[in-house]
Amino acid sequence: MELNLLPIKRVKTISKNEFVQNYLKPQIPVVIENLIDDWPANSKWNFDYIKEKVGQKTVPLYDDRPVDYKDGFNEPHATMKMEEYIDLLQKEPTRYRIFLYNVLKEVPGLQNDFYFPKIGLRLLKSLPMLFFGGEDSYTFMHYDIDLANILHFHFQGKKECILFPYAEKKHLYKVPHSLITHESIDFSNPDFKKWPALKNARGYKTELDHGQTLYMPEGYWHYMRYITPGFSMSMRGLARNPKHLSQAFYNVFIMRNLDNIMRRLQGQKWIDNKNERAIKETNARL
Repeated sequence: MELNLLPIKRVKTISKNEFVQNYLKPQIPVVIENLIDDWPANSKWNFDYIKEKVGQKTVPLYDDRPVDYKDGFNEPHATMKMEEYIDLLQKEPTRYRIFLYNVLKEVPGLQNDFYFPKIGLRLLKSLPMLFFGGEDSYTFMHYDIDLANILHFHFQGKKECILFPYAEKKHLYKVPHSLITHESIDFSNPDFKKWPALKNARGYKTELDHGQTLYMPEGYWHYMRYITPGFSMSMRGLARNPKHLSQAFYNVFIMRNLDNIMRRLQGQKWIDNKNERAIKETNARL
């Protein structure tokens, strides 16, 4: 048995009106294959180019270890020079990933290689972020803290993307007071005997190749697995749905602070309790 996933529709190009009417307003994901054909990055961005531009910078690395109460919010598990990290990616499989690496802050010169697509999204010009991963590395299923609309541009290699609408959280074993599902779930090959509610989840799936763009509607859950070593860049636009905006406000100013306080007060007990609640509360809805 497999997850109930529809293939994400693919288009070569798209007009602003088509994007707004067919995807943004109804909040449906889409892959746009040739959106960035006119970007210098489309022909220039590969591992060698990134090494040339960023190689000497020290970068934060993250892996797929379970959340520990001692970990701060987005606290890296290791650091490494970018050139050493890219050499590692190309040499052997590694779980180390880079995420939320701010392009304009860390490497301002790269902004000359891309433009902000004018397809109907009000993109935040200060927040293009880079993501890197080695063969078979992956992110936990999660949604973004601000429930943003996201354009995700992929470079080098191939990437698997599994998406679920925000409302599907009731089937996904969402961990309370967090942005993730239970970390033990392998969304590439889920165990439905252990996680029976996943049978009721309805989502989407696609694979991205170099130069392709994925639109992820606001608040969508996403699991990303690097089939081969590669990297991507995301641009984001604020949520438009008032309920999502209020949820984003709660996440940033209340939930995150509450979680940090409880980690300090209860330690690992707080993390373990949240994971147990994810299972108990999700299965109770079956």
